[in-house]
Amino acid sequence: MSVSAASATATKTGPLNKLAVAAVILAVIAFSGLWLLGIGVLAVFAVGAGHVSLEQIRRTGERGRWLAIGALCISYALATWALFSALTYIPALFQQ
Repeated sequence: MSVSAASATATKTGPLNKLAVAAVILAVIAFSGLWLLGIGVLAVFAVGAGHVSLEQIRRTGERGRWLAIGALCISYALATWALFSALTYIPALFQQ
């Protein structure tokens, strides 16, 4: 077995980054909370956890990079939607 094959096998069976899993869970809760309760505050924590987990994965070689990227995509999409949604209410403030 060559060195590159051994390292590829090691990364596939290495430990899963727990913070990446937490980021995905927070993103899913924020997404469902936005639709069910009208709040998406947890998206902020999912963004933070996603960025920190990507750095940990880069440094330690753990698995879970795509989980962290998925959590970041969901969280940034929620944040963008919330920003545009809030901006639509600004003109109504000045029409009184």
